[in-house]
Amino acid sequence: MQDFAGKVAVVTGGASGIGRSLVKELLATGAKVVIADVEQAALDRVLGEFAGAGELSGVVTDVSSPASCEALAEQVYASHGACHLLFNNAGVAAPSANVWETTANDWTWVHGVNVHGVMNGIRAFVPRMIAGGEEGHIVNTSSGDGGVSPLPYQSVYASSKAAVSCITECLGAQLQTEGTRLGASIFYPSGGLLDTGIWTTDRNRPRELAREKPYDPVPTVQDFKVAAEAAGMTLEIQDLDELARYCLQGIREQRFIIMIGLEDAAATLRDRAERIARAELPINLAEVPQL
Repeated sequence: MQDFAGKVAVVTGGASGIGRSLVKELLATGAKVVIADVEQAALDRVLGEFAGAGELSGVVTDVSSPASCEALAEQVYASHGACHLLFNNAGVAAPSANVWETTANDWTWVHGVNVHGVMNGIRAFVPRMIAGGEEGHIVNTSSGDGGVSPLPYQSVYASSKAAVSCITECLGAQLQTEGTRLGASIFYPSGGLLDTGIWTTDRNRPRELAREKPYDPVPTVQDFKVAAEAAGMTLEIQDLDELARYCLQGIREQRFIIMIGLEDAAATLRDRAERIARAELPINLAEVPQL
């Protein structure tokens, strides 16, 4: 797909962070954009911010709920009759912890949004997209933390993003072998530190899935900046609009993996493969960042 003008795009988690930038850049291409987000106030704010920028609407959606995603798809098809671009982008994170110190609700919440949310989006939209017979593309947002190499203290989040990568790989293969006109990509947000809402996702954590025991405050982007400066390093902050444009270009170029600095990821994966071949722990502990 080269031209997005007039195409219908759905972006989950589209009211903030990377999702908001995807919405902005899609509107700039002339796409008709539907924002799906769990936060009504954030959704209203973005709809107001981009009013007049193009054809835009919003639907409050909890991606962890199959019924909510099905209702989203029904509304999109009732309003537009098609979906050409599906961005399964919504994501959350749990506090850093040893695996044995994570809680049941950490796993239920994060995997409910990050893994089931992607699957609910696929199941609600892809059958309709296939039946429509038009060219289309599905982009699932993963993370290098899990998709490439997991950070040891982010087992809940990293494992969810590793699952997204695996799901997307299977999806891409199946869309081709079934002879559909759809493609799929894994999107690895990259290029530098990402100043997004992922640092404060507890704001959307359901009360019934609250963490069962206390945890240390989640570090902020500013905390990482301070720690880096203390170590004599300067952290590069990735511009999210630029990242969104890079993602859209990746779709045009039919890239299955969309990632800035892919060569660095390849080097990491080669090192992991060599460690696996030696029956060693794949994670290089010397390269694990410390806050």
